[in-house]
Amino acid sequence: MARGEESYQGKLLESRDNDFKDEIVLIIISAPIIVLAWGVFSDDAQMMAKIDLFFHHFGSLPIWFQTLWITVVASIFGIKGTQVFRNGGTKKK
Repeated sequence: MARGEESYQGKLLESRDNDFKDEIVLIIISAPIIVLAWGVFSDDAQMMAKIDLFFHHFGSLPIWFQTLWITVVASIFGIKGTQVFRNGGTKKK
């Protein structure tokens, strides 16, 4: 049984080596941060107004959508990442 589990774990690792969905999700999640940084450092007042409007509307999304998004990200990157949200940004020992 241990050999079968070991073989299965090896196959899982091999399949994850060729999978780029983690990187794609990371890029999507990082996009608002990149746009925000660009707006701040470009000194474009019109761009900052649009960014403020975007985050205002983004912040008013329903809680079910926010929960769904966190669940999807947690399932991609692993459940351990949700501990940060549950503990208020600190890890329990």
